[in-house]
Amino acid sequence: MTDKERRMTGWQAWMRRAAVAVGLALLAPAPAALAQTADPAADPAADRPLLMDGTATLYQRVLTRPGAVLSPDPAAPGDQVPAFQPFYVYDRGPDGWLQVGPGTRGATGWIAAADTVDWRQNIVAAFTNPAGRTRQVLFATEDALRRAMEDEGVAALEAALLNRADNGLLTPEDQVVAVEPAEFVNIREQLYLLPILDFTEDVHPLNYDANLLMQIASVPLREQAAPLSVADGGPETGAGDFDVGVVFVLDTTRSMGPYIARTQRALSRIIGQIRGTDVGERVNFGVIGFRDNPAADPGIEYRTRTLAPLIRRQDQTDVLSAVLEATDVATASTPGFNEDSMAGVQDAIEGTDWEGGGDRFDGRYVILVTDAGPNDPGDPDARSPIGPAELQAAAEEKGIVVLTLHLLTEEGGEAQHAYAEGRYRALSRYADRQFYFPIAGGAADAFEDTVTRLVTALTDHVRTARGEAAVLDPDMAGEDLVELGLAVRLAWLGTRAGTQAPDVIEAWVSEKTLADPAKVAFEPRLLVTKNELATMADYIGALVDLAESTRGSADAGDFFAQLQDVMARMAQNPDRLVDAEAGTLGAGLEFLERLPYRSQIMDMTPDRWAQSAVERRQILDGLRQKLEQYRRWLLDPGVWTALHDGAPDGEHVFAMPFDILP
Repeated sequence: MTDKERRMTGWQAWMRRAAVAVGLALLAPAPAALAQTADPAADPAADRPLLMDGTATLYQRVLTRPGAVLSPDPAAPGDQVPAFQPFYVYDRGPDGWLQVGPGTRGATGWIAAADTVDWRQNIVAAFTNPAGRTRQVLFATEDALRRAMEDEGVAALEAALLNRADNGLLTPEDQVVAVEPAEFVNIREQLYLLPILDFTEDVHPLNYDANLLMQIASVPLREQAAPLSVADGGPETGAGDFDVGVVFVLDTTRSMGPYIARTQRALSRIIGQIRGTDVGERVNFGVIGFRDNPAADPGIEYRTRTLAPLIRRQDQTDVLSAVLEATDVATASTPGFNEDSMAGVQDAIEGTDWEGGGDRFDGRYVILVTDAGPNDPGDPDARSPIGPAELQAAAEEKGIVVLTLHLLTEEGGEAQHAYAEGRYRALSRYADRQFYFPIAGGAADAFEDTVTRLVTALTDHVRTARGEAAVLDPDMAGEDLVELGLAVRLAWLGTRAGTQAPDVIEAWVSEKTLADPAKVAFEPRLLVTKNELATMADYIGALVDLAESTRGSADAGDFFAQLQDVMARMAQNPDRLVDAEAGTLGAGLEFLERLPYRSQIMDMTPDRWAQSAVERRQILDGLRQKLEQYRRWLLDPGVWTALHDGAPDGEHVFAMPFDILP
């Protein structure tokens, strides 16, 4: 990629509380949560985009090609629009012209059909963090991509193509149109569009695992040049500005006193070593304590408590005092062996000022310390129905890493440890790596050594960013913690440099990296509007409520009949395009049928629903946890971005990860 300009976009933040009402069709016009009433006379269905053939709820969309012109009518001159701008299609007129609009509330002009490409799936690709893998090559054709993947020397070929690209030596025979930026392009912090125009579900030739080949287009959202990135030869200025925030989430129940004291001792030793140094100025801490539901026993005192907020301090004495305070553990026994650790982690993720009052923390770490498993989201003593996987997704979207130290004490037992390990492994992931650290037998010395290693490794992330030698050698730190430092720095560099996706291209890429199918390079996501996500939340909420009232197998038929009654009533409203003949749980969410994603509910028929109470419970528990995350996103102003000037609130968009789909 020879063009050294990058394009930046600022977030257009906003918030609007949505009332929860029963809604239905995804990709339908404004749901009740955002448009409380529909006036067919003022807003007739005829003013809506065309439906895709064979669908009841999916609108036709196109992307503009470079040089496309939007005109008030086919015979009039118009204005050029950005390449690959998304538009809805309202009419397919004579002589190859399309009547289009940027939203679902009316057409704004005409574009020649030849200057557009159909966008049949409302999905985009997102770069994963490139730490621990090679940058990926974007090929001109699917055949060129396949030839490279099937080459017996694929690793050497990939290295040669990257070298030629970086030195401006690519030739037409290489069939390479761009390469991935060296820094991490965070789609949450700086929305970019890589629309997936087409895809093929296949297997990777190296191990035959499922793999997705995607044809993508690159769509910068704004025409503003950004500074040179380090990878492009620009100076790595301000490296000393990189800092980290570490929030300890400590289990302060009765059994944890000795371990908290060990945490305080390890932390005191590390703080003493960095006090008064440049590194010490750039490492700051916070402390949150958690227990369980205090309604079970007043002696529990609290569910969560911020003992020391994460702020920039010249002196970390307050933090050490807060950890010491945490050794004053609960005097009452909590209900059961599990605790509400998810509430403590959630407070660390959502309640901490990671933006630092305008001076954001660059590295963001949460260290959970506990000897118990988390309350199940369905447990009446759990504060929130959100599960570990959903909480991990929310953390990673904000650039927060959760690391878990799990004490495998004898009191827990093997079955309980196995339950807790599964949940904490799901919670403690970042950039496709695990940060779960079990302490066999709850050994106090091993625990203190692990705390020391983790915190020292995080301070080494600052040293490395500053060009200083790390305290821990790579073998002592471990590959995961070393690669974590690289991932966090790449995200930081990408944010500072305004690194964007390659500009105005069409290309074929592989979901898994060319030479190592264990690594994911491109993650498909659904580009969802706020209206659409609110509708999906309403639909899932109605489905869960209905299912809870018809739990038995004898009621399964009634459940589906009632669900279809709801859809039939909704279908009478011209503001809702709903398939009233849905035969499975997921049929109301028609978009799922066209995604490279295996839905949990799409194939759930009345017969299957009636056969297994266990499967019904698993589905409902999963949907309830995802519903909680949908509602949080709806109220998070940092999630949403406008694709065009003047876009209504409900048409701001969010690139939603597939693994949080229902």
